[in-house]
Amino acid sequence: MTDAANAAGLPDTRGDTDTAHAEPSGHGHAGQGLPKLVIGAIGIVFGDIGTSPIYAFRETFVGHHPLLPDQPHIFGVLSLIFWSLMIVVTFKYVSIIMRADNKGEGGSLALLALINRNSPGRRWSAPIVLLGVFATALFYGDSMITPAMSVLSASEGLIVVNPGFQPYVVPIAVVILIGLFFMQAIGTAKVGAVFGPVMILYFSTLAVLGVMHIVKMPEIVFAMLNPLYAIQFFQLDGIRAFLALGSVVLAVTGAEALYADMGHFGRNPIRFSWLFFVLPALMLNYLGQGAMILSDPANAAEVIKNPFFFLAPETFRLPLVILAILATIIASQAVISGAFSLTQQAIQLGFVPRLRITHTSESAVGQIYIPVVNWALMVSVLLLVLFFQSSSNLAAAYGIAVTGAMFIDSVLLGVVLLSLWKWKKRLALPVLGVFLFVDVAYLSSNLTKVPEGGWVPLLVGLVIFTLLTTWSKGRQLMIARLREAAMPIKIFIDSAATSASRVPGTAVFMTSTAEGVPHALLHNLKHNKVLHERVILLTVKIVDQPYWPEQDRAHREELGEGFHRLILRYGFMEEADVPAALKQVNECGAQFRMIDTSFFLSRQTLLASERPGMMIWREKLFAWMLRNAESAMEFFRLPSNRVVELGSQIEI
Repeated sequence: MTDAANAAGLPDTRGDTDTAHAEPSGHGHAGQGLPKLVIGAIGIVFGDIGTSPIYAFRETFVGHHPLLPDQPHIFGVLSLIFWSLMIVVTFKYVSIIMRADNKGEGGSLALLALINRNSPGRRWSAPIVLLGVFATALFYGDSMITPAMSVLSASEGLIVVNPGFQPYVVPIAVVILIGLFFMQAIGTAKVGAVFGPVMILYFSTLAVLGVMHIVKMPEIVFAMLNPLYAIQFFQLDGIRAFLALGSVVLAVTGAEALYADMGHFGRNPIRFSWLFFVLPALMLNYLGQGAMILSDPANAAEVIKNPFFFLAPETFRLPLVILAILATIIASQAVISGAFSLTQQAIQLGFVPRLRITHTSESAVGQIYIPVVNWALMVSVLLLVLFFQSSSNLAAAYGIAVTGAMFIDSVLLGVVLLSLWKWKKRLALPVLGVFLFVDVAYLSSNLTKVPEGGWVPLLVGLVIFTLLTTWSKGRQLMIARLREAAMPIKIFIDSAATSASRVPGTAVFMTSTAEGVPHALLHNLKHNKVLHERVILLTVKIVDQPYWPEQDRAHREELGEGFHRLILRYGFMEEADVPAALKQVNECGAQFRMIDTSFFLSRQTLLASERPGMMIWREKLFAWMLRNAESAMEFFRLPSNRVVELGSQIEI
């Protein structure tokens, strides 16, 4: 990582990536056929954007800035929705950003690691990294609002079936959400098998319902394709058209999921699913909603309150509500799983303390469960539902996190186009100009929602950004202080190896830096007066690519007198299983046997000080995070009966 990035308090995760052997793009889906991957992508990737028709069109007309449901406004909104889906999703994410994969993986942190690895020594590295971290923080805000918004809006469909359901909408949504979060600990591997078929049925239903009403007004298709209707909307009602962008953008929420989930399915299945199935289904449904309202102006005022559910004949509205609830549960599941995956990446890249990570599937690597994240999300989602009470109220908070993340993605894309891919400026600048113009328009429109609820994702993003950067900066300072006090290993071996008593067995001393003598080794020698026959100074390094080749996992350095320095490298999508890795090491003498091996860990107690580094409140926050971090023993899967922890105090 560059000096500028280090000055910003960011972790050094570069490792020795110059010698890395890249895994094939799409590490997690090798050997699977395209149809299976397409079905999986439809079930997981498109849940968020797929449930947008339930509320996006409605909110544009009856939200905080209502519009008259007449032809100029409906044609203008449909044109805006279509061209937003084309520019933001199809051109920006599907066509361009998905090409910027980090060894097959996508998402803000993966893109950040890619830029960092390929842009050493650049002055702008620190601001770019901080932007990427803020995009990550905004994602957590989005992951709180998406389940609340989706499930609540689908549950409100019951009111269309029978107005008597009104008092039960919020309780039903709360019960569904609680069940969803409690399900996470069990795992979704078995349930996930039905996600694809359910979402295929859901998108097919969207298309059929839309076509049923389009045939009554086929000319509405031209409203979608012709951008002049969007321009005329702004000419007719400029201020309201600008404010309407804050609701129109709800149609593209979930676009970033296409990029983030690329590692699970690969770019081609996602592109195929979007272009030939999901996009047509979405647009047919939006067109159907518009055609239904225009073809029955007498009931327009009533129908516009929930046009999605009025698309279905009265007999089929209850099944549609049930299908919509299932789709929103699946969409929420995808966001929650994304929060788990993003947290795992953030832990490995040094932005989040170690947390307990549980695997819920023996075969699916990506099926993980992080209790702290799960319960924090559940409490946040329930508070949002209980506070806002309706999806229309919640819509005021929805969109800012998404548009902020999209804007940051465009900035990061600019770095990729100009610095990594070396596009000519005459080609790159117009493309970036279009993307940034759209992103800024949507972001600025959503900023008008701040007083009505838009402050929620901004506050959440700010808090999480503070936590991420505080941990990163504090971790860097702590490692620097440990290096200052470290004794050179050569001097230690020369003085201690001949004077201390040697005992049988292997001692593994875990150390965060591959330099000097670990504090745990000094404390052990000071108090126990012995050294083991074989001493391993072990450092685990997380590199800025998703996976590291198994055959190149371990790097050994012979130090003499039975001392060895061992470095294990892992990608940021992998888990560090130290005992399993040691069993594959044959260069350090006899094969490792856990029964003869003791692991020594150093647990630091942090003391806040006036030394230059961080503000006192951030030092205390970092100390609290350090105290509550998961034990290295569990994080590295060390056998509990072979671990010795030795404490030390350190000032930062």
